[in-house]
Amino acid sequence: MSAVPHDVAHGHDHHDDHHHGPTGLMRWITATNHKDIGTMYLVFSFIMFLSGGVMALTLRAELFQPGLQVVQPEFFNQLTTMHGLVMVFGAIMPAFVGFANWMLPLMVGAPDMAFARMNNWSFWLLPPAAILLIGSFFVPGGATAAGWTLYAPLSVQMGMGMDMAIFAIHIMGASSIMGAINIVVTILNMRAPGMTLMKMPLFCWTWLITAYLLIAVMPVLAGAVTMVLTDRHFGTTFFNAAGGGDPVLYQHVFWFFGHPEVYIMILPAFGIVSQIIPTFARKPLFGYASMVYATASIAILSFVVWAHHMFTTGMPAKTQIFFMYATMLIAVPTGVKVFNWIATMWRGSMTFETPMLFSVGFIFVFTLGGFTGLMLSIAPVDIQYQDTYFVVAHFHYVLVAGSLFALFAGTYYWLPKWTGHMYDEKLGKRHFWLSMIFFNVTFFPMHFLGLAGMQRRVPDYNPMFADFNELATVGAFGFGLTQLLFAYVIIKCIRGGEKATAQVWEGAEGLEWTVPSPAPHHTFDVPPVFEAKGHHH
Repeated sequence: MSAVPHDVAHGHDHHDDHHHGPTGLMRWITATNHKDIGTMYLVFSFIMFLSGGVMALTLRAELFQPGLQVVQPEFFNQLTTMHGLVMVFGAIMPAFVGFANWMLPLMVGAPDMAFARMNNWSFWLLPPAAILLIGSFFVPGGATAAGWTLYAPLSVQMGMGMDMAIFAIHIMGASSIMGAINIVVTILNMRAPGMTLMKMPLFCWTWLITAYLLIAVMPVLAGAVTMVLTDRHFGTTFFNAAGGGDPVLYQHVFWFFGHPEVYIMILPAFGIVSQIIPTFARKPLFGYASMVYATASIAILSFVVWAHHMFTTGMPAKTQIFFMYATMLIAVPTGVKVFNWIATMWRGSMTFETPMLFSVGFIFVFTLGGFTGLMLSIAPVDIQYQDTYFVVAHFHYVLVAGSLFALFAGTYYWLPKWTGHMYDEKLGKRHFWLSMIFFNVTFFPMHFLGLAGMQRRVPDYNPMFADFNELATVGAFGFGLTQLLFAYVIIKCIRGGEKATAQVWEGAEGLEWTVPSPAPHHTFDVPPVFEAKGHHH
């Protein structure tokens, strides 16, 4: 527990709820407070999650039966591409940055983020980028249909919607880099006295490492899409064999960004789950140091596995073998994490409130996604899996059952701290069970479709695949509608409900549980005194 003297914890009461500064719309436009900015990130990401979801449901409606019913093939491919871009850059990443903004200063005992004004800019770059990206549907030729990976030569040949996507990615990348720098400096420079690096909460560790990944790879993505831009408009031939270039070069550059990127989208999830499981198991996290080393190992390994996305591009066998074994190696630190979570729960006094349900569900379904990833890592076998629905099933198991379920868990866990009210536990549990069931109904059949040879990114298919596609579409609509229940639970919680205590959860530890609920606008004007107990000594 973090013991904080009463006068320190409440040294900010005199200006809690009547903070001076702009009100109304200007409060948000000019926001420099980490809580306001965290809230805006979370709201933005939820709006993007719903819009990416509408795209996914349009895709699933088309795939309900063989033949073409709902959309034209060109538009289908625009939807496939935009669904991926919106979900990755609009929903998952900003949601985790929202959690970082809200929780990191509270967890390390800092008054705010290190660069408060840059923080405002980091957020406000996102809405224009989102408008550019989604607006590309409405220009001549429509949005880019090159797939979210934007592979050349297709991306070089698209209409102006492609240029809008490139600029949107540049803007979002700038936002990510600034957000990451802010997180690194906040964690390294602004921790409470007594909080050494090996005593800080795991969520801080996972975000510190994630922020370094972002700083390292966002410029690589910027380079890749800039080369596409110059190939398109300025006569370069980076990806054109006729001019001495190579379309496979694009894949190498893209995935050098893209593989660390998938860990950017899961490491903060690991951090959230590592906060929640000890709370509801009422035991300290098992193997704290090994969790930190495992996180760092995953991050380092993420830079040497990129070409496992390219086993079918004709690379030499020795290269395939290197990337195959490097990829398999990531299973080791990931396994360490899973076993540590299980060991934390082992013989704990567990209760199953909604955050714990989502966390335990996360471990189960995310591990399944990890296993299909291991299957994909086997180069000779990947020749069969590549570009099929097996891949779609795999990455939705790690991105939905992984990243998204962890985001749900974290939302329920910290919502009482944010709003000062307890959410409706019965509805939260309902949201969990419906999400878990519909998720599996949607994506589990896709493993079988892929193994049977159904290709991805195609609006029509052999009638032999009809049954599983029908099932997946029913599941997808169930899953989508369930998220309206999630929105209802949050709105209901903001508007009222049982008052939350400062502690909120009986087993919770950390500085964020020493401040009142709702967390005051300004916290820790005087640095709190951090004293850890338990496994850290």
